[in-house]
Formats: sequence, C-alpha cells, structure tokens
Amino acid sequence: MPARIISASRRTDIPAFYSRWLLSRLRAGFCHWLNPFSGQVSRVSLRPGDVLAIVFWTRNPRPLLPHLRRLREEGYFYYFHFTINGYPREIETHNPPVEAAIDTLRRVAEVVSPEFVHWRYDPIVLSDRTPPEYHLARFDELSRELEGYTRRCYFSFVDTYGKTKRNLARVTRVHGIRFWEPSVAEQRELVRGLRDIARGRGITLYACCEEHLVGEGVEASHCVDLDTVRALRGDADLSLRHAPTRAECGCVESVDIGAYDTCAFGCAYCYATDTREVALRRLREHDPEDTVLWRPPALRGVDLTQRETRPPGQPPSRGRASPEESIPITPVERPIQGKLFS
Repeated sequence: MPARIISASRRTDIPAFYSRWLLSRLRAGFCHWLNPFSGQVSRVSLRPGDVLAIVFWTRNPRPLLPHLRRLREEGYFYYFHFTINGYPREIETHNPPVEAAIDTLRRVAEVVSPEFVHWRYDPIVLSDRTPPEYHLARFDELSRELEGYTRRCYFSFVDTYGKTKRNLARVTRVHGIRFWEPSVAEQRELVRGLRDIARGRGITLYACCEEHLVGEGVEASHCVDLDTVRALRGDADLSLRHAPTRAECGCVESVDIGAYDTCAFGCAYCYATDTREVALRRLREHDPEDTVLWRPPALRGVDLTQRETRPPGQPPSRGRASPEESIPITPVERPIQGKLFS
C-alpha cells in the first residue's frame, strides 16, 4: 500500500479541539472516515510507514505542543498551516487572542523550524469594518511579530459558499457590518501592498486558488505541497499526483480525516461549519476513544469495521487493500508499540 499524506484537517481544527482523539488514533495505527455525501466508511492507516506526512490546519495547535517532538521520534513527519487573521470579534467570534496565537506559532516554529510553519492570512474579507487599509495595517502588525518564525504566508479572498453566505448575512443582520466582494483590480492593489510588507519581513506570499493574483513576487499556492514534504523527508525523488480540491487548487493528493460541522471557533466566513451551535453539540458528542472523529446518531453503537467500504466479497478487515480504492482499507492493525504520547 503506498504511503499517503494525511490532512488534519481542512474540515475542522483537529489540533485545537480533537488532539486527544488524534493521539489515540496514532497509537492505534488507524482511524475511520465517513464520507459526508455517500455515508461510506473508509479505514485510513495512520502507521508511520503508511504516512508520508501530516498536514495540520489550525488556529490553535497548543494542545499538540507537548507531543510534537515525540511524534517526530516515532517516525511521523508533519508541517503546519497556521491561521492568524486577527479579525474583529463580530467576524471571528471565538478565535484565540492574537497575542496568544502569535506566541503559539513562535513556539511551534522553535520545535519544527520556520520552514514548516506556514502562516495563513486567510481568507481576506472586505467590509466596512475591514476595508483594504485595515488589512494593510493588520498585516503589517502581524508580519512584524512573525518575522523570523515563518517563511511563507498563504492568502485568498473569501469565497461565498452557501454556509459562508448565510453566516455573513447573519453578521450583517446582528451587527450591521456590510460585506462586499472586491473587483480584480481592488484585489491586485491590496495584494501588491501585502506583498511589499511581506518582502520586508522575509516572507513570501502564496495565492491560494487565485491564479489571477500570481506573479510579481506572489507565488502560486500548493497547500498540500510536494516540495514541503520532500524537504521534510529528505526525499527529492518523491512523486505524487496533482489532486485539486476545487478550481485553481494546486494541492497534491491527500486523505482528509476531519468532519464537517465540528469546528467550534465560529468564524463567520467558514465554509465547513453551518453554525457554532451545531459544532458545539457535536463537540460534546465526540468520543476521543472512537475510531471516527464524529459519529452520526445512526451509527452510534455500530462496529464501523463491519461498515468499511471494500470490494464485493471481501470480508471485514481481512486481506490486503484493493489497489483501485481511493482510500486504502488495511488489515486490522495492532497498536503501535512504544511511548507514543503516553
């Protein structure tokens, strides 16, 4: 079975809210993932030999900090996408205070190196509370504090998915904040300003799914990035298939082990969570010893091993994974031996 990149996660903040679950699954050597559209159950190997790297997407990895060195000692490679925007509380209702987030990013960088902590100033939301001049001033403040602790900054302009549109409309109703979508010319003007600030701090800007903004010192983003994984592993010959998650995405293939509607930060621009109330309920229902991050009511008490997607005629958790499956199903693994996160 080929080793894979694990994404943890675009759908939720696993380091902030589900670190205990992740560490439990790493000890066990596998987790289950539920397809939110088909309901299919897939088994994902988390053995060190089956994991090329873990990509952590987070606003608060502090719960993982005590375990990072041990994780590396046990054979796991990883890097971080660390979001720090510092928006007003009406937009980012329950994010860590900016000062605390900066301190945490610095601590992570001291453990894993600035090369493997990618700052995300993402997404850029324009409103009468956060106009272009707000972003230039805020970016200047943040980049000054992060200088020397990160080499890259990833950004995009907010996409108005259904959940995002509803949540921004709610902010408008409750707080009277007016949001708008900038023209391409407005985007380019703002990005040129951000680029100049970043250059002065030794940080390169990467445009995520924004090809029209690439050039003149702004690079195209590959958030799940083959070059970063090659650098982590010291393997220049590593090759992976390009697997975009949406238009203009430059990511290579990975397996995301998160679940939608489980992040409790409550950001108004979030595409992955409908409401914070739903996320808080699912967080309360979460079992850190379960094989899956969140289990819908219909599957509570069900042995997910018996529900794993497999070729016709293959018995549960027996035999080798079928090579044509998009997510490999491995035999039952014994827990990893050693001191992993004990």
